[in-house]
Formats: sequence, structure tokens, C-alpha cells
Amino acid sequence: MMRVNTIAGLAGAGLLGLALTACSQESEMTTETAASSLISRAQGLEAPVAEQRPVEIEQLGFTRVDEYQWIKDENWQQVMREPETLDADIRALLDAENAYLDDVMAPTEALQERLFQEIRGRIKEDDTSVPERDGDYAYFTRYREGGQYPIYSRRPVDPETGEMVGEEEILVDGDAEAADFDYLDFSIMEHSPDHQYVAFGVDVRGSEYYEIRIREIATGAIVATLTDESSGDFTWANDSQTLYWVWRDDNGRSKRVYRQSRDGGASELIYEEPDDGFFVSVGLSDGHNYVVINAGGHTSNELRLLDANDPDAEPVLISAREEGVEYYLTEARDRFYFRTNADGAVDFKIVSAPLDAPGRENWEDFVPHRPGTLVNALIGFADWQVRMERQNALPRIVVLNYESGESYDIAFDEEAYSLGISSGYEFDTDMLRFSYESPSTPEETYDFNMASRERVLRKRQEVPSGHNPEDYVVRRIMAEGHDGVQIPVTILYHRDTPIDGSAPLLLYGYGSYGITIPAAFRVTPLPLVDRGMVYAVAHIRGGMANGYQWYLDGKLELKTNTFRDFVSAGEALASEGYTSRGNIVAYGGSAGGLLVGAAINMAPDLFAGAIAAVPFVDVLNTMSDAELPLTPPEWPEWGNPLESTEDYQTIEAYSPYDQIQAMDYPHVLATGGLTDPRVTYWEPTKFVERLRTMRTDDGLTLLKMNMGAGHGGASGRFDSLRETALNWAFALMVVGLADEEVEAIAAE
Repeated sequence: MMRVNTIAGLAGAGLLGLALTACSQESEMTTETAASSLISRAQGLEAPVAEQRPVEIEQLGFTRVDEYQWIKDENWQQVMREPETLDADIRALLDAENAYLDDVMAPTEALQERLFQEIRGRIKEDDTSVPERDGDYAYFTRYREGGQYPIYSRRPVDPETGEMVGEEEILVDGDAEAADFDYLDFSIMEHSPDHQYVAFGVDVRGSEYYEIRIREIATGAIVATLTDESSGDFTWANDSQTLYWVWRDDNGRSKRVYRQSRDGGASELIYEEPDDGFFVSVGLSDGHNYVVINAGGHTSNELRLLDANDPDAEPVLISAREEGVEYYLTEARDRFYFRTNADGAVDFKIVSAPLDAPGRENWEDFVPHRPGTLVNALIGFADWQVRMERQNALPRIVVLNYESGESYDIAFDEEAYSLGISSGYEFDTDMLRFSYESPSTPEETYDFNMASRERVLRKRQEVPSGHNPEDYVVRRIMAEGHDGVQIPVTILYHRDTPIDGSAPLLLYGYGSYGITIPAAFRVTPLPLVDRGMVYAVAHIRGGMANGYQWYLDGKLELKTNTFRDFVSAGEALASEGYTSRGNIVAYGGSAGGLLVGAAINMAPDLFAGAIAAVPFVDVLNTMSDAELPLTPPEWPEWGNPLESTEDYQTIEAYSPYDQIQAMDYPHVLATGGLTDPRVTYWEPTKFVERLRTMRTDDGLTLLKMNMGAGHGGASGRFDSLRETALNWAFALMVVGLADEEVEAIAAE
């Protein structure tokens, strides 16, 4: 077993210094052997382990004991806003864990730097988005060479040709805004309809509480800061004087919509959501005629509309919420169109209603429900309607002309690919912008004339260090699940990698909330693929790769299908020669971290290692704490163990923290963020502490806690890549691909 130091009351007892000194001395003693066996060196280091302070929890007639409940700061709400107030014992433990991780990974520092540079070398540092025209200007985002944050800009356009003319105007310089902060995140950036002002949301802690700042474009001056308690969500009304913004309560829930003038005058409450299970958001309709307030949970919602041309408008409800019914709108010149699952349309359909009578009683089927064909996005133009559909785990774009009623698909040929659509700023236009990419093909952005069907390539993602799609192979296999379902798996590998079972493999998955992981081009996995690892994405139940029923079959009482699908995917990849059992690294973040934790409890021998990023692993405790930001809204996803015995037992049976057993486990790296309001810092911490104590082997159990960030990790685009490089170095280390390279780097 791994040797450990018990960390308890460190701030008072002074043990932290001893622990760190021991780690430092151990590092000095074993540096010479790092190249020959990184794992064996790491297994000789002393790991911190938190003191156990057992708490007995009684709930619905059940009793459970949590020996690490104390790691949750009693004053956690304040910690989210003021990280410096964290309890001293907890901070000492997190610092010790970070020091231990640094010591374990110290021999790979040069490898991490190489991985970082390889990923960075594939990113065009001075990249610019394709400009979006809005009236007399074209708006775009760009980065400067070496810059960490985006620059939001515009240029005037020629009214006849639409081509950009004149000089660039910088609206918001992200690097300048971030100069005085260790962390910075923008929510949205939105210019006023009269093009005189720009509003933007800024979070400087990672807690997802945003200031909303208003800047006058001509002078560059901040004329008002409306709030520092926003969710970051807001929109302009058409008068360019009025903004609607969303307020977040002390528990991190988006609960109210306010209306306020751009000069920072008194705010007016427009809507307050009474149900803690529903969050609110605000935006403009596609035709910019309505401000839309959406109050939604995971499986139902309701919309309220305000006239975007009337700064005194009152919200009007379209259709009252119904359990399990969702609806989302777009508009044409004379009607509303709704994407909805009403009337048993599991995979959604499109209905229409008059502008002056949009209630559900007036809905008429426009595109009927087709089981197995998921309608997952809908945008509207004056004369055109565009929808995204998914069938057999592949997307397609369908364009429909309102006048003729005719529709057509925009089709593509690769085995696996990803599509995106954008409506842009302009409503009365024939132009649609869409993007195409695949795991081997960098993103291509097209302007598509919906009338002539002509497409114009506007941008192809540039990979500065070079990228040849012919060097890579993309495959799609169907893995058979435990109950006979066919699970799509997308695979990427280098053409020189032998597919004979000898290659290690990184298996990624998510599988919750209906979120589908697209078969997209990502530069981050390529350093692994270039080193002989296979990269695979399992499109498991809980997402919507195979339609909405695919999601329903991976939630609540059926949640274990998600985890069993992931295991089945790994087993299929091994049986078909893409890897072998025990040579897989599981990888997932947030709810995907739950997936990873559950999978290694279910089939630990399938995996060599596991990377659980900001993992939702303490499911039973979190879903039993109604004060946490996301708990009431997520009861429809996981169940309510405060009220339902069945839900309690279901969750307890798969909750990774509760199901840790005395058995051998793969090597594990978990990460977290101190100010994360989505997956709180104590979840990965508690998981690591219990796993390290319970496991019966000498495998590694590591925690990386970002002390200055939240759910998304480091905010700068390059700083975040360093976190990826750490993950990849760990993956290479646990499958035996790091030792030789570490030795070679040391010899250079």
C-alpha cells in the first residue's frame, strides 16, 4: 500500500510544512530513477490523507456515514464570492494535495511543456472569427499573438458590397480587462441596436457572478455597471436605452429578470421565478421583435414575451408550464413557430401559431413528429426556417422556404462529423452561416445562400504547426450494450497506429442532460494520437446521439445505463483490436466525471487510469442538499432522495463516492476548482480522500485543485492548455508511454 501522512488541523499543528518537506526530500532522492519508472517512483512518495471526522446522516430511514463531510466549508456561499475566507484546515489539505500532485508529476514537467507547446502550436494565435454584418458594421472577435483573451471589434461595411472598409474599432480588449486579475471570464458581449454602446458581463473569480458593464463605443468610457450579481445573461431592447438582465441569488440560482436603463438608473423587477427547480434566462427572438424570458427546468419550461420596441412592456405568458413539456420559439413575418415535445412528440416536432394568439390551444403541426429523428435546433428568418436534425447519431441541416413550403437537406459524406448553424444579426436575408468539421478535418465555415444553394467557404481552421487529415483515420463502430442496444462510438487514430490490441486508448464520455458530444475536430487529443494512443468518444445513453429517447433511457431510474454503456464501449473497443482490457484511460468532466467514477467502480480492471475533471461524484449528498445551486433544478435528472426512497436507493447504488470499495483501482487523477458553483470543490476532494484510503493496491490517487478558478478551470486560453497538458502527461504515464520520452527529453 502507498505510504501516507495524515493531514488534520494542519494550520494549527504545523504538519503541512512537514508534509511538504517530506515530499520535497523524496523528490530529490528519486529523481535519478524517474526515467526508468515514473509510476514506481510516484508510488514511493508520501501522500496526504485527510483526517476522518465521521458524521452519521439519517435520511428516509437510511443511515450513512460520511467521514469527510467537514471538507465542505460551512460558509461555502461566502467562499464562492471571497475565496480567501476558506477554512484554514481545508485550505491546508488542498495545498498539501496540490504539493503532492506536483511532486508526483515533477519528472514529467518537460513532457508537459512539450505537450503544451504541441497543442499551442496547433492554435492560430492571432486568429479572427468570420465577421457578422449588422447594418453598417461587421462585428468580429480576434486574438493577438500571445494574447490570452479575446478582443471584440468591428469595422464599417460598404452598404453596396457588404465588404469591410475603414479602420478597426476595438470595443472590448480582453487582455487589457484581465490585466489586474488572475482570472477573468466574459459571459456575452452585445452591442446596442444603434451601435453606440456595448454591454458585457465579467466574472473575475470563477464563481459565475458577473458584473454587467456598459461602454460607450465612441469614448471607450464605462458609463455604468448595472450589477455584480448577474448570471451573465442579458439583452438590449430595441430602443438602445434599455437592458434586461438576470439576477443570481446567494445560492447561485438565476431567479429574477430586471429591466434597467443603460445609464445605471433604478432597476425594475420584471419577473421572479418562485420555483427553485427552474432557472430563468433572457434573450431576443430571431426577428428582434420580442424579448423572451425563459423559465426552465431540465424537462419543462415556459416562455414570456415582451415587446422589444416598448421599454414599458409587460411580460405575456405563451403557455403555462407542464411537467415534461418543452417549447422554444422562432418567428416568421406573420407566425410563431415552436420546437416542442408536446403531445408525446418524444423527438420533438415543429408547430405554428398566430402572432396574436400563440397559446398552446392554437398550435398546429407544421413538421410532424418522426420517431428516431430528433429536431434539436430551430432558427428563423423572414422567408426561411432552418432546423438541425439528428438521426443515427449524425446531424443534418434542413432548410425550408415558407412561401413554397419546399425543404431540402444540406448533406455530408464522412462517417462521423459535426455541424453548426448561426442565424447572425440579420433577419431579412437569404444567407445562412454553417460550420462543418470531423475528428480529422479542421472546422470549415461557410456562407450558404438558401435561395441559390450556393455555398462560399469563408474560413478554414488553420493549424499553424501543420495538419494533414490523411495522417488520421476516423471510424464509427456500434458497441453492443448490456441490454442489446447499439452504442455509437467515434474513433480517431494515426494511420501508423497498429489496430491489433496493442495500442492504449483514451475513452471520453459524458452522458447526461441530453448533451450530445459532437464528432468534432479538436486539436487537444492530437498529441496523444500522434504518440500512438487511440482516441474514442462513446455516445452513450443520457445524451441525445440517438434521439430524445436515448436521453430518457439514461436518467433517473435508468441512469446506470449511462455507465454500463461506457463500459460496454470500452469492452467493444478492446474486442475489436483498437486497444486491450486494462489499457484504457477513462476521461470525463463534470457529469462526465460522475461517469468516470461510476465506471471504475463497476469495472476497475478495464482501465489503466482515469481522469475525472471537476467530477460530480458525491451525488447522494449533493442531491440531498437543497441549498446547493443546482440541486432542486436537477431532481428531474437524478431524482429527489429527500422525498423518494426509490430515488435514494437508485442514487446510492451508483454514486461514485458512496460505492468506493476495498478493491484494486486504476490510477486516478481528479481535478476541481475552489469557486466552482456547479461541482463544488469538496466533491473531488472527498472522493480522492476516501478512494486513497479504501483502495487495496498501490495505485496513484491524485487531486489537482485550482485555487483561483471555477468549473471551467483556468480562464486564459493558454493557461487552460497547461491543465490539459497535465492530464495528458498523466494519461501517457499510466499507459507506459511517458517513461521513454521523459528519458529522451532529459538526455537532450
